[in-house]
Formats: sequence, C-alpha cells, structure tokens
Amino acid sequence: MKPVVAIIGRPNVGKSTLFNRLIGRRDALVDPQSGVTRDRNYGTVIAPRGTFLLIDTGGFEAREENLPAQIRQQAEVAIEEADLILFVMDGLAGVTPLDEDVADLLRRTDKEILYVVNKIDNERREELAGEFYRLGISEPITISALHHRGTSELLDRIEAALGLSERAADDEEAQAPHETRVAFVGCPNVGKSSLINAILGDPRMIVDDRPGTTRDAIHTPFTYDEKPFLLVDTAGIRRKSRVTDRVEKYSAIKSLRSIAQCH
Repeated sequence: MKPVVAIIGRPNVGKSTLFNRLIGRRDALVDPQSGVTRDRNYGTVIAPRGTFLLIDTGGFEAREENLPAQIRQQAEVAIEEADLILFVMDGLAGVTPLDEDVADLLRRTDKEILYVVNKIDNERREELAGEFYRLGISEPITISALHHRGTSELLDRIEAALGLSERAADDEEAQAPHETRVAFVGCPNVGKSSLINAILGDPRMIVDDRPGTTRDAIHTPFTYDEKPFLLVDTAGIRRKSRVTDRVEKYSAIKSLRSIAQCH
C-alpha cells in the first residue's frame, strides 16, 4: 500500500499549485479566487525512490457556515489518512491567524510534518521565511511551487521522511495492476457527488443543495472485488451560453477532459 502525504494550509497559499507540481501534471484547478478547492483530491506521485499518494485539500477557514465547515472536515480526514503532512504557508503574506489555527491543530496530531513556505521566488525572499519560526516550528522548507524553485529538494525530504527506496519502487511498479477510471458526468445538482458517496459508503464528497458545489474533477481511488478503480467526480456542465464565471468555465473544461481520459 502506498504511503499517503496530505497538503494542508489556509486558502490561497498555493496548495493546488504544489499538488500539480509534485504529481507532474495540471490535475487540480488553480485560480486566484479563494476556495476553488473543496473536496480532497488524490493523485499519485512517481518519485525517483518510490511512489506515494498525495492529497490536495481545501483551505482551512474559521467560519462556521456549512460549506467552510465541510471543507475543513475534508481536510481533517486527509490529516487522519496521512503518513506525512505538508503544512503550506504563504511567504509573501507572512504568519496569519489562520496559519496559527492550522499550526495548533497539527500540533495535536502524532503525524510527521514538513513545514513549507511557498512563494519564495528568489534568494532575496528567503529571509521572509524567518517570520514563521513564530509558530514554534522546525526549520521551514522554502519553495516556489509556481516557478519550480526548491520543489526537487522538497521531494527529497518527502522521500526521506517516508523511507522510500528505489528497489521498493521497482517492485511496486511491477506488481501494480492497472486502474480503471470511471467519470460521473451530468448537469449541476443532479446528484453526482451523492451517487459516489453511496458507492463508497462514506461522505467522501461535499454535498450541498446549491448547484456548483463541485468545482474540480475530484479523483478517488476505490477497490472493488480486488480490482482498482479511480472514481472521478466532475463539476456540472451547463450550456456554454449560460457560463460566464471564469472558474465554472475551467471546471467544464476539466469535466470534458475527464470524459476523454476514462475507459
């Protein structure tokens, strides 16, 4: 079974950009608008010394409304599933009260944590990472996920923390069966996420009465009768003439791409 790494942090610190960088493709929807990622999204990282499962999560928020609370619950489940946690923070913004909340939550876990300060695009910004020692953390790893700065070093640290080895990676690749991808596609609010939850027997996807709750193509590994599947929950597709929001437009493109990638 692959080890699991969860990416955790407040909104808009670059978690999905880092997720895409580590899995080697643009799988997670990235947008300057806050709250694009909601459900937890899974991807496989094929690293030089082995493979691991990576989880992208929505940003932690203090608000108690239904949707932010569900997003937070999804992230908390990812923490429980993880063998290693990447706590991602925004080097340009510095320490925020939400960062402090996340740090407090993670301190109460028994999981190993790598502290990642993102958006450090050049050497002059390295000094910005010093502020994060206020959180009582060990030495942070500085990266720019967008510009591929420091991400190779981060991957080395992940491999070391997970105890991955090249020999184990070769054995795992030889034994791994090919997974079948199944996409759930339809108009907004027809119950795609509810159907996946019913199949899994778990509230895996966030479900809300409002249309447009699912905004990205969300991948979930699933085994049935010892056969591996990848269930893909997609954003609802409307007629092109009715789509004016930028995020909804990108979401529809991702949904159509998911159809093309399925069996």
